[in-house]
Amino acid sequence: MTPAIIFLNAAALPLARRIQAALPNAEIHGLAKRVAECDQSFDDLGDHLAQLFVAARPIIGICAAGILIRKLAPLLDDKHNEPPVLAIASDGSVIVPLLGGHHGANALADRLALALGGFAAVTTASDSMFGLALDEPPPGWHIANPPAVKDIAARLLSGEPVGLIIEAGDRAWLARGDATFETDLGGGIRITAWDVSAKDGELIFHPPVLALGIGCERGTSFEELRDLAEGCLAASGLSRHSVACVVSLDLKADEVAIHELACHLDVPARFFTAAELLAETPRLQTPSETVFAEVGCYGVAEGAALAAAGSTGELIAPKLKSARATCAIAQSSHDLDASIIGRKQGRLSIVGMGP
Repeated sequence: MTPAIIFLNAAALPLARRIQAALPNAEIHGLAKRVAECDQSFDDLGDHLAQLFVAARPIIGICAAGILIRKLAPLLDDKHNEPPVLAIASDGSVIVPLLGGHHGANALADRLALALGGFAAVTTASDSMFGLALDEPPPGWHIANPPAVKDIAARLLSGEPVGLIIEAGDRAWLARGDATFETDLGGGIRITAWDVSAKDGELIFHPPVLALGIGCERGTSFEELRDLAEGCLAASGLSRHSVACVVSLDLKADEVAIHELACHLDVPARFFTAAELLAETPRLQTPSETVFAEVGCYGVAEGAALAAAGSTGELIAPKLKSARATCAIAQSSHDLDASIIGRKQGRLSIVGMGP
């Protein structure tokens, strides 16, 4: 969501501009009766803050913390759904995350402190003691049971041993802090791509390590792809929350159902050339001469999944068929960054049509 930088008098405009330079997608909102230069003006601070808060817009107030607290207090209900709210001193010397610390406020405070030369007054216990926020994992990670975060964090803060089981993904973000874990002890944190239920006292993370490959006939429906993909995941015991991307042959880059499936899983759709998929032939479990004759590679679903998972990845769900489509799943040995996998659907811009 687009952050809103709130300022109440003209003297704060230079600082608002500096904040906007550090957060290029942010908007500057000024009090109409005192401010002329801004992206958006407002008449009543309380009403405007309420609208931003309800819309889940991050709020960065160049004002006293008490002003934001008093205006937003009646709206506070569920900390799990609160957007980031920060108060910044008029000279930029102190940045205080007030709400949504682990929903981006602490990260914003650190970023702005670096840009402004100020101090991020982060008060969240796990951040201040360990430099670690369990309920703010890296992009692409999913917490299966968020309520368990509180108990695990409390155990860490009290010095109790906390187990760590790593079945998939990178644990580097956990190692960046000062918290220590017992790798031979259960009842703590489990990092897995399997669709499992948490045991008592267990916190489960699903890392983005799965590539879901799709092959389909032209015009296949979204419903068929959805049912096939979910069936493939279920049959293999894998969690949909560990899927990092939906991948296919570049000839399918305009296939509507593939993009709808990616949207359904809340991941990007990425595509490979036939030559790239042909290179995966030695690793295919169900190569097809028919597919080669049609598109120039021996397998679309398996090939695309393996190409996305990388050379150290492995096919853990071989090709599964429906009436008009195929699905396969490969698991990477590390977290997958979909932005550097294959290529996304292109765009055509017509600049001129000639005479």
